[in-house]
Amino acid sequence: MKLGAALPHSGADASPDGMVAFAHRAEELGLDSLWVLERILRPVAPAREPLLPAHSASVYSPLETLAFVAGKTDAIRLGTSVLDALFHVPAALGRQLATVDRLSNGRLLVGLGQGWSTEEFQTAGVPMSRRGNGFEDFIAALQATWRQDPVQYQGRFYQIPPSEVGPKPVQAGGPQILIGTLPGAVAPAQRAGRLGLGFNPVILDWDSFTTQLRAYQEAAGAAQGPVVVRVNGPVTAEPLGDGRIPLTGSVEEVRNDVARAAELGVDEVFWDHIAANVPHRGLLDALNSIADLRG
Repeated sequence: MKLGAALPHSGADASPDGMVAFAHRAEELGLDSLWVLERILRPVAPAREPLLPAHSASVYSPLETLAFVAGKTDAIRLGTSVLDALFHVPAALGRQLATVDRLSNGRLLVGLGQGWSTEEFQTAGVPMSRRGNGFEDFIAALQATWRQDPVQYQGRFYQIPPSEVGPKPVQAGGPQILIGTLPGAVAPAQRAGRLGLGFNPVILDWDSFTTQLRAYQEAAGAAQGPVVVRVNGPVTAEPLGDGRIPLTGSVEEVRNDVARAAELGVDEVFWDHIAANVPHRGLLDALNSIADLRG
């Protein structure tokens, strides 16, 4: 099982020095990956969704952050969980991702999501109806930019005229794409499997997660990609007991859950320290106590 952690790149206390110190410590401990998310804005009076937590008001831009950390680290993998694909232009994002892959010497993982915030869609000038088929069209156009020049793509929503688009990624065919999903969402899980991409769910409970994971595995068949689970909860000094989010709680509770996740077919787990509301260093020390589970 691979283990990772989110970089401290959001919230009022986030800083370049803090991110570098965190990344160095994570690499020293032998963690496998570091992760960033994307947030365009934090609506102060959202019309439909719940108010986002305070740390969402200040979020360092994800790809610039990964490029910065790539130059300060040597081997740890760098991932997005997630980029809101529909707020971008496929060819432009393809070049940005290829640049980060080059700067990191092939260490990039690309988690993509469809987005869910009404206000962010309004700000990006993209209709929420673009989700679904538009998301698939976006991914196909994005992957086209990583193939041999001249690049050309004709889709329903996105077109790329015959063009040279570079640089190309270090990783053959481009970085691994993971499809991020909200907890329990089955249709996006099936889409990820059908497209032969990786899967990046958020886990809140075992039952809905297992249903979601099985939907992904059945749709993917032999083309299944890596399953990377995001945990928005802490590793704690004391047990949390019944009702806790899976993969949270004491070291012993997390150990047991990691074993269960591995049996289900999970390849990697990472924890978000901000969502877990624990100190950056505290999270890394806690993960170090289960480092022997890495494989």
